[in-house]
Amino acid sequence: MEIKTHEVYTPKETQALLKVSASTMTRLIKNGLIKSAKVGKQYRILGRDILRLLSPELEDKVGRVYNKGRRWIHDED
Repeated sequence: MEIKTHEVYTPKETQALLKVSASTMTRLIKNGLIKSAKVGKQYRILGRDILRLLSPELEDKVGRVYNKGRRWIHDED
């Protein structure tokens, strides 16, 4: 599936494109790793922001934040 730069996607559509879980999608939005705009009570994401997330420079940053979140959850047990 092609991600169009100026297309607007919902978090659910973005989740399907990135093949991540709903909790990971929420974490990406809340931590600001993927830019989103809140329209009413829902978030919208531009295609260019999805493509930006997939860039190699950000891959390490995303991985660090994701692993930090996982460690935090596992430390509570």
